[in-house]
Amino acid sequence: MQASPPTKKEPSAKASGSTLPIARFLLTFKTVWTLCAAALIFTVFCMTSTLAHAQLAYFSDYFSFVGEDEQGKVAFALDTNRGQDGEDFQAEHFLVLHDGKKGWVKLEGNGAYPNTEKALQALPDSNHFQFEGQPETGMRITGSTNELTLVVEALPTLLERRNGKNDYRMGAAAAVLKWQGRSLSGRVIYEFVHFDNWNRLTRTYYGFWKDFHGLYLMAQSKDPGPPGDFYIHTQKSEKLAPLIGKVDGFATLGGKTLPLSEAEIETTASDFALGFYRWPRGWRGRLPNTAPSLSFVMRMAEKQNLANWVIGGFAMGIVTGEVQLEGKTYSLYGIGEIIK
Repeated sequence: MQASPPTKKEPSAKASGSTLPIARFLLTFKTVWTLCAAALIFTVFCMTSTLAHAQLAYFSDYFSFVGEDEQGKVAFALDTNRGQDGEDFQAEHFLVLHDGKKGWVKLEGNGAYPNTEKALQALPDSNHFQFEGQPETGMRITGSTNELTLVVEALPTLLERRNGKNDYRMGAAAAVLKWQGRSLSGRVIYEFVHFDNWNRLTRTYYGFWKDFHGLYLMAQSKDPGPPGDFYIHTQKSEKLAPLIGKVDGFATLGGKTLPLSEAEIETTASDFALGFYRWPRGWRGRLPNTAPSLSFVMRMAEKQNLANWVIGGFAMGIVTGEVQLEGKTYSLYGIGEIIK
């Protein structure tokens, strides 16, 4: 007798009832996870696209003062930075003050503050500093919380550079600082920087600064007469070079204004730093093959370390030295800014 084919066993109701819900759960979980991942990727993409296309701008006005009265020298620097990132506007102060006898003096007002005016070209007031006038016509800066007022005469442009939509210019003029009952006559070196499509107040830029040495100094002769100015910077950033150059500066000595873009300058001494770098401690340089002959030597007399990134750092210091122009010697005193 021919054997009958095996009959197909139907799954029991119990087995069917336990397998299908698990399968549906796994399928639903996988679908939800896929949708969430897709939504997250889309959100990140939209945020990145928005950030990439946000309007960026950065402005900086830097006033570096050196003056003297019967009690000695005082150096004061105020940098007011403004930024735009899309619809958001930022502002911050950076300031230092050094008394020749007391050393570094802590002032109120360092750090970010609201830029409610959405000011970029103009200097927005803060709770600590208020601004009147324009650099081209004269400025009055009042720091009531620090018992401080800086009055600066009209600042002629002595150095000017432009790269694309980015601007850089500098000037110098006579100024008076009133601080804690003292009245100090001296000089201000002024620096203006504008970067288009860039804003360090909200974005991070790696490798933008590299071994920047900026020396903002007042020059005084032993002969009667008003003091002059000596500014020079040296730096190694290829990103900054198109705007500010590797070396640039100016000197106003004895009624003459001399550009220092062709100056040869070298670091003559350095100090240990807590990282893979060293702090510069001395400089010397000259204008080669030019008339009139000019040479200079400077040293860091006192330094205040403000930041350390292990591979670099930021410091402000008091710089002293002398410059010789056509055999005449001028003493130098002022602020040095170092970004390694």
